[in-house]
Amino acid sequence: PRPGETPAHIGGTTQFGDNVEDEWFIVYLIQEITREFPELAARIDDNDGEFLLIEAADFLPKWLNPENSDNRVFFYKGELHIIPLSDTQEQDCDLSAASPTISEALTLLSRCSEEFLAAEPIRTALHKRVSGYPEKIQASFHRAHCYLPAGIVAVLRQRPSLVAAAVQAFYLRDPVDLRACRSFRTFPPEQCVMAAVTFTKCLYAQLMQQKFVPDRRSGYVLPLPSHPQYKAYELGMKLAHGFEILCSKCSKVHPDAKRSVLSGPLWERFLSSLKEKQYFKGEMEGSSKYLERLHMAEDYFQQSVTIPESSIEVSPGEEILTLLQTTTIDLKEFEREAACLPPEDDDSWLEITPDDLDQMLKDARNEPLPSSNEEEQNYDLEAVAESMKAFVSKVSTHEGAEMPWSSDESHVTFDVDSFTKALDRILGADSEELDSDDLDEEQEFDFSDEDDEDSVTENQSQDQEVSPDDLIGSLKSYMDEMDRELAQTNVGKSFSTQKKAASPGPDSGAEDTELTPVDVDMNLVTNLLESYSAQSGLAGPTSNILQSMGVFLPENADRICSNKG
Repeated sequence: PRPGETPAHIGGTTQFGDNVEDEWFIVYLIQEITREFPELAARIDDNDGEFLLIEAADFLPKWLNPENSDNRVFFYKGELHIIPLSDTQEQDCDLSAASPTISEALTLLSRCSEEFLAAEPIRTALHKRVSGYPEKIQASFHRAHCYLPAGIVAVLRQRPSLVAAAVQAFYLRDPVDLRACRSFRTFPPEQCVMAAVTFTKCLYAQLMQQKFVPDRRSGYVLPLPSHPQYKAYELGMKLAHGFEILCSKCSKVHPDAKRSVLSGPLWERFLSSLKEKQYFKGEMEGSSKYLERLHMAEDYFQQSVTIPESSIEVSPGEEILTLLQTTTIDLKEFEREAACLPPEDDDSWLEITPDDLDQMLKDARNEPLPSSNEEEQNYDLEAVAESMKAFVSKVSTHEGAEMPWSSDESHVTFDVDSFTKALDRILGADSEELDSDDLDEEQEFDFSDEDDEDSVTENQSQDQEVSPDDLIGSLKSYMDEMDRELAQTNVGKSFSTQKKAASPGPDSGAEDTELTPVDVDMNLVTNLLESYSAQSGLAGPTSNILQSMGVFLPENADRICSNKG
């Protein structure tokens, strides 16, 4: 049980580090647990928040945003459920409405879970992310040979999972950690044997991709890189450093009861609550008065709280030291086994070519990779132009642009009369009156004489009676004059125009020449290709926008662009 409105529950936290696939494996486990035990509901998030919604962001309902998504996303009976806004909140379009509490959400979920089942596209996106388990677990392993101290081989036989903590200790090492690796008191390099170690691919890559030279005082000496077992010696040296760092962070003697009590999560929460209630009265952490009050709190906590041994969290270093004391190290047995080790896995997957990367991106988008045969690459430039025009025609909001394939395909209508009436209600009855700025402009651009006031008033009354068709015609003629003026400038000449059947004679005057319409599609495609060429094969606005709409441009080769142009 936890304080507040959260009911008693089973919870946990995992640091998955660089291996995001571990996070999705946990999602798979949570999903299967709720499927196996249908009376359970589960929710999961990470440092990005509701990452399940992020994965299915293209298919979420419009009302759902990071501000109101807390306590709305659950796994229940093996399926994802999203608790919607209440009817009142939805009618009021209140997207910033407060999220329900855990207790309220569980009550709603138990009463009408069928109504809260997430939409099919959302569930499909998540299913695609966790598909392949549990078979995919084996594919994430990598088995390699390592030249290790006999003590580490014995520990890994008892607890193979400790390899993860050792790799992380080496991967995240600092100069203070490496001080313990000058002498190697726990795992001296004198008694080493060859052994097969199982990593995850992420852990193996973390060890292999780091360049590291051991301290000369450590006793670890690597063979020449040309040695057939150089990789095994290097891997073993790095892994031994990780194990030594773990052991150096804990005392050699077994921790006493007080230390165990003060290292658990209950003490951390108790200490946090003391700090929130200003128990230390603003004293600097580490000062004598701070330590005095800290010791008082420790004594009180130890007397008030008793923790069973099963709940005491043991650090990896303490577990390693305990295993060393209770495990028999048979060096000769290890050497006999080293003579007939199974072959290690191929690690060519560490090297990825550009074509492999393209294929991975295509697979992530679930799209086929275009054929490498130039004759089979049929890129339709009309599709490029139509996709871009569809993108521009979509209505955008302050939250960003909508893609043409968005689920919201409702047409936007504009009622001029309703809009005008709404403006009148907002601005009031005097909205037609000119403000001071309008008056200044009126006086500045008044080219009539004072004696012609009657005629000006008459013209204004006539202007008010002009029909909408006349106004549109006047505006069109004004725009035509602007086009004629721009056509003679560098800006006008930079646009491609539509081809005409017969061009006007050379004696035709500029004023009588009929303007040739601009070829919008040709200009659009030309500018897109120029922008794509400027990206030099990197990500950019053109490729990002077109790929989001399923349009992929060919490779940036002049011959392809000239042929398709």
